[in-house]
Amino acid sequence: MSGLNEQWLDLRSDTVTRPSAAMRAAMHAADVGDDVYGDDPSVNQLQDYTADLFGYEAALFAPSGTQSNLLALLAHCGRGDEYLVGQDAHTYRYEGGGAAVLGSIQPQPISNQPDGSLALTDIAAQIKPDDIHFARTRLLALENTIGGKVLGLEYLQQATALAHERGLATHLDGARICNAAVKLGVSPRAAVAGFDSVSVCLSKGLGAPVGSVLCGSKPLIAEAKRWRKMLGGGMRQAGILAAGGLYALQHQYARLAEDHENAAYFASELAKVKGITVSTPQTNIFYVDIPADACRGLNDVLQLTRIRVSMAPRLRIVTHMDTSRDDIERAITVFGDFFG
Repeated sequence: MSGLNEQWLDLRSDTVTRPSAAMRAAMHAADVGDDVYGDDPSVNQLQDYTADLFGYEAALFAPSGTQSNLLALLAHCGRGDEYLVGQDAHTYRYEGGGAAVLGSIQPQPISNQPDGSLALTDIAAQIKPDDIHFARTRLLALENTIGGKVLGLEYLQQATALAHERGLATHLDGARICNAAVKLGVSPRAAVAGFDSVSVCLSKGLGAPVGSVLCGSKPLIAEAKRWRKMLGGGMRQAGILAAGGLYALQHQYARLAEDHENAAYFASELAKVKGITVSTPQTNIFYVDIPADACRGLNDVLQLTRIRVSMAPRLRIVTHMDTSRDDIERAITVFGDFFG
């Protein structure tokens, strides 16, 4: 079987992207200072650029999306407060319970609808009355994209308007917000309209090696910066990392459409393979359902042909900047041969 001498094709996530030669050059040439003192010019440039790009007063560079989201929750909510969040949301399911453990903030999970949204009636029903028996509902946290699904602008306007009418702040986990904006064909500002804060991840499809940027009002970012210090997220000559993020936003934003096109092609070709069921991607993520008894054999074949996937009866496949059309053709052949 072909592929033994080729590079590994990693389809587990777009977090596996590696910095391009041009990005490495930008990082190498970065002007740096001590960011804890606010003296790193490259960090400051990234923060200013991202805040302006998404339409906020200020921004804060954080080592990870998990920390950036946690900073937002801690800045919006106090001890004993509550945030409304989807059952499938990263901030609830995949971030170690940080808000509860470190901030004494109670999550109120709500079932996600098939399109990834939270029903407006469910949001309204979970906002607690002003009563000493209840945690104080302070924040609505949504995610875009979620599971590769894009939340529409009309829905986001309705959800954020409902939250604000009921006295809640709003936060967007923008793990793949640039993918969402590209798919919707709107500006970054339009994609986050209605949210008091947004966490913009740089290390997924945008291809930077490290980091996320939290955007919000000046008071919110000042509070988040205090929390970042307490969480150990203050970095010194972080401009070397920030330069990679700035390059990603300036040069690798529009090319996300290529990842979406590759995912659509990949999924459509796999859908022709008998014995498996393939979802239709909206962005760069789709899912493949395979028989449980085929997992071990398929995994062996994929390892042999240097293809990495998150192996389970429901595979998640993610295209990214290190995934070429030739790579996809090779993977399609491997799946077709195995199930043929």
